[in-house]
Amino acid sequence: MMKIKMKKTSIVILLFLAIVAGNRELFSQSSSGELNAIQTVVPFLTIAPDSRAGGMGDAGVATSPDVYSMHWNPAKFAFIDGKSGVGISYAPWLRNLVPDINIAYLTGYKRIDARQVVSGSLIYSSLGDVPFTDDFGNLERVFNPNEFSLDAGYSRLFSDNLSGGIAFRFIYSNLTGGFYSGGVATKPGTSFAADISGYYRKDISLLSKDGQLSFGLNFSNIGSKMSYSDLQTADFIPMNLRLGTAATIHLDTYNSVTVSIDLNKLLVPTSPVYSITNSDSIIAGKNPNVAVPVAIFHSFYDAPGGFKEELHEITYSYGLEYWYNNQFALRGGYFHENESKGNRKYFTAGAGFRLKIFTLDFSYLMPLAQNHPLARTLRFSLAFDINPLTNTTKTKE
Repeated sequence: MMKIKMKKTSIVILLFLAIVAGNRELFSQSSSGELNAIQTVVPFLTIAPDSRAGGMGDAGVATSPDVYSMHWNPAKFAFIDGKSGVGISYAPWLRNLVPDINIAYLTGYKRIDARQVVSGSLIYSSLGDVPFTDDFGNLERVFNPNEFSLDAGYSRLFSDNLSGGIAFRFIYSNLTGGFYSGGVATKPGTSFAADISGYYRKDISLLSKDGQLSFGLNFSNIGSKMSYSDLQTADFIPMNLRLGTAATIHLDTYNSVTVSIDLNKLLVPTSPVYSITNSDSIIAGKNPNVAVPVAIFHSFYDAPGGFKEELHEITYSYGLEYWYNNQFALRGGYFHENESKGNRKYFTAGAGFRLKIFTLDFSYLMPLAQNHPLARTLRFSLAFDINPLTNTTKTKE
């Protein structure tokens, strides 16, 4: 990320460190004293934007489809029950660092026919008011950095059990408002990316109970690098591989339980180890300055610590969801990241309430570490099923 050579308050420095580190714990270290977290720009793309997945430990690639499926797995839309719907979500973010960061999410879908669904979404991240000063500490301007992604997706059923999806994404990141850095003009970063996903669901019977078993796969944010000035080396966006499974058991007519697990890995280079005497000489790992296709393949074997470090780069999301009468839900989960890759470890909890027209969800995040930047994170989501409203209007006519 662009280094801004200006004096700012300590809280602003922490803010930009949080952006660069992908919102990972800022001062964590591994047991060996080494921290080698993967760094990307626009980390807001990796944050769970909705309350349902946020209450299940950030697990969502293989859970049952809902209006928020665009972020987790666009292919799930092909299995959604409704004909159309919209959802909005809001989350204050990193409030232990800065009081005015927030993330908003707007999403929707429309069924074309029994096999095809189109969808779209917008994620907007506001990073709060940031004061820019000159070298003498004089305030020159106050700017509100902001980022957003605009998505359009298409999902299709290939069989009764299998679907596929693709999404195209425009990403915009304006962190400086064109402010000069070291005499060089800055600019908003832009990128184009795509998601390719698959979803498999099959009815099963377990312990004489009916249920469903599902698997999900999503290659997300596969796209161009991003730069914030004409002279800056472009950085990778958070290209990502997420795969997982979920199992739902209907205990009886009114009660059902879902257990899910997601595995997640960034498809971007790991920082190598450079020689102390020659900063251009790599003694472990691979050169990170490569093209996007090469970086994706290298991401599976470029860690300087070998296969063991590659395994450490996988994050795990465990989720549990209980529904009563398909109207009231309770959720819990756990997210785990290795100490050397950021040390995000937290429990989540949430609840949901569904009526014929809308569904209201909320979630709460509880980190294991004290004074964690993500402590007390709340998410609120509200989804509307447009079909009942349409049907009611037609009936009145």
